[in-house]
Amino acid sequence: MKRFLVFPMLIGLSSVLITGCASSEQTSTESNNTESTESASSEQNQTKQDDQEQDAEQQKAEEQQEPQYKVSEVSSIIPIDDAEAQVALLTFDDAPDKHALEIAESLKEADAPAIFFVNGHFLTTDEEKETLKKIHDMGFAIGNHTYSHANMNDLTEEEAKEEILKVNEQVEEIIGEKPEFFRAPFGENTDYSRQLAEDEGMTVMNWTYGYDWESQYQNSDALADIMVNTELLGNGANLLMHDREWTAAAVPDIVSGLRDKGYELVDPETIERPI
Repeated sequence: MKRFLVFPMLIGLSSVLITGCASSEQTSTESNNTESTESASSEQNQTKQDDQEQDAEQQKAEEQQEPQYKVSEVSSIIPIDDAEAQVALLTFDDAPDKHALEIAESLKEADAPAIFFVNGHFLTTDEEKETLKKIHDMGFAIGNHTYSHANMNDLTEEEAKEEILKVNEQVEEIIGEKPEFFRAPFGENTDYSRQLAEDEGMTVMNWTYGYDWESQYQNSDALADIMVNTELLGNGANLLMHDREWTAAAVPDIVSGLRDKGYELVDPETIERPI
């Protein structure tokens, strides 16, 4: 009798176990389905967010492609259409010698855009190359100031070509793109150097004023004072400075002084390029 009673109990227990397994499998399936749905929804949301970010970046890039300023024949910065007129452009030549990175860091802290015009003979060591890359990665525009700072008037066309194109090659190798601007040493362009620079896609410019190479302005206080208070400061002024110790020390006061006078600092990316 007892042996006959065991089978119903086993059968009942088996039924419970089978039912329990089925219920567990169903719950697991439903959970997996829920997770799949949530995962798909999350992926869709992420894709949508990525698309929106790409659209925003594309719109920003398109806006940046429309120049707001152009360089005049005397190298001042001229607004296009209704762009702000009371502006000044900051530029630094002979980089990256010894103080360019310090200058760039001060400008970055002040959210002040600028162009760094580089010489090729300052781009021969790994340290110098790394300095240029850091300056570029901080968002600053890079300009070509020739390889050896030679006067274009003293060179043959072939020599001038080498002075300019060699720097373009160096800069492109270091930062992945060619310089966007060209400034001839001493402001001495020739018809050939100007045309070659434009053919290379660089905007050619000289400057409105600069003082940091004059002995009486080779200290930070005197330099900051003259750069902000000179009678030559006006709408569209193109300010020339150099990779020098006293210039680096004066940069914060120059930036704040210009802004206190109501000047906006031109983003080089908004300046017209050769077609």
